[in-house]
Amino acid sequence: MKLFLVLCSGILFGLGLSISEMVNPTVVLNFLDVFGQWDPSLIFVMGGALLTVAIGFRWIFIRQKPLFSEKFHLPTAKDIDKNLVVGSAIFGIGWGLAGYCPGPVIAGLAYLQFEPILFCFAMFIGFKISQLVKNK
Repeated sequence: MKLFLVLCSGILFGLGLSISEMVNPTVVLNFLDVFGQWDPSLIFVMGGALLTVAIGFRWIFIRQKPLFSEKFHLPTAKDIDKNLVVGSAIFGIGWGLAGYCPGPVIAGLAYLQFEPILFCFAMFIGFKISQLVKNK
């Protein structure tokens, strides 16, 4: 049952990204192009996500524990350190250059286009490089 709900959540998330066209990097790049072909649709997607989270978190945390775990697994780190700042900057630069971020690009794999496949390949290489640098 747990894996079925995870699958359903992933499908719902992917459908939402596809319907809102967040799997299309042009939409993201046009949002960032304030002085060109600006497309404000990303604001509505982000607003819908924030509204869903604001309502959902209040409803979920009424429970003592999640349905399929013994406790909630929430981040405990509150420090803003070098790794967070550098990682955020790299993510933002990559997002601005490519128009992709991990969630939409994974949903975009369903279209079997070359760019999302290449992006995922580069993303996993970046993960590996990050592990190597962190372990040194």
